[in-house]
Formats: sequence, structure tokens, C-alpha cells
Amino acid sequence: MHDVDDIPHDRRAMFRLGLKRLVEPLAGYLAQRLDLARFRVRIVLRPPGALPEADFLHTCYRCGNCVVVCPARAIRKLTSDDPELSGTPYIDPDLAACVVCEELACMKTCPSGALKLVGTVAEIEMGLARWKAGACLRTQGDSCTLCVDKCPVGSTALAIAAAGGIEVRDDGCVGCGTCQFYCPAQPKAIAVQP
Repeated sequence: MHDVDDIPHDRRAMFRLGLKRLVEPLAGYLAQRLDLARFRVRIVLRPPGALPEADFLHTCYRCGNCVVVCPARAIRKLTSDDPELSGTPYIDPDLAACVVCEELACMKTCPSGALKLVGTVAEIEMGLARWKAGACLRTQGDSCTLCVDKCPVGSTALAIAAAGGIEVRDDGCVGCGTCQFYCPAQPKAIAVQP
């Protein structure tokens, strides 16, 4: 039952209220039934040397050469209902991280040009690590330094800040995901954003 003050006193307001009461339950039902995730753009971490996402998707052959040659076994083929994304290479740092290998194998083996060979490791731009102080074991009194110790790029990417936290150096971080892979905190205190 609705309060008398909630009932509109003119025709237009009455029509809007009736339509709202009719449509809201239907919208709620449809929202529960539709898989809204398939309408969202999926953002994934691409291998080193990847073109911008739109160009990457149109250029990549989905051949899997980069998957086969990755020495860290970090590159995987994406499984998706979206044919544009399905079969494209990606890296999930929670499962395995790019180790920024000296041979830059994935870039050298890419026949399509979707992965462009860079001159130096510093030119790799896969993403950027972000540190979450509230989740970090260091801010809870632990002396954990795994993310800094394991970083293949070194102190140009990650360091212990003067205040004791983790400093992500934007100019040096290549977004390989090694810090995320080794972070023992749950949820992860450091994660790569593509």
C-alpha cells in the first residue's frame, strides 16, 4: 500500500508513476537474466610489444606462436564468447607473469606485427603496477619485500619508499606482472593495470 501523499494528483504524473511501476519489475527481471558481462569491454594484459588494443585485435592472427615460445609460460590464449577476443594472447599475472626475457621471444616470433619488437626493455609498456597500501603486509608490520626483490626490471620500476611502503616508479615499470604474481597478500597489494 502506498501513502496518500505518494499518489500524484495530475494525469501526467499518474501516467509516469504507472509506467514506472510496470517497467521496474520487468527491468529487474531482465537484468538478472542477461549476462551483462558480455556487453562490457574486457580489459586484459597483453604480451610485451602489443599494439594498442583496437589495432592489436585487428592485426593479431591468433596463431599462438607467442604462447609456444614464452619461456615463462605466461602467455595464454584467451577463451571468450566474443569472436574478436577469442584466441588472442594475454597474460594473467596471478597465474604466471612475464619475466621480461632477454630474447624478447614473443615479439620476435609474431608474424602479424601485433607484437612489435622494441629496442630495449625500457620501451615495453604492457601496463602499470598499482600499490594498495591497505592490503600490503608491510603496512601491517610485516617486512615483506617480495614484489621489489622479484621485479625483473629492478629499482627503476619498484623500490621501498622512505616511509616504508612500496613506490611504483611510473617511468620504469613496464607492467610485466611479476610483482603481482609474487605478492602474498590476499587480495593482492600490488596489481598491474593494462
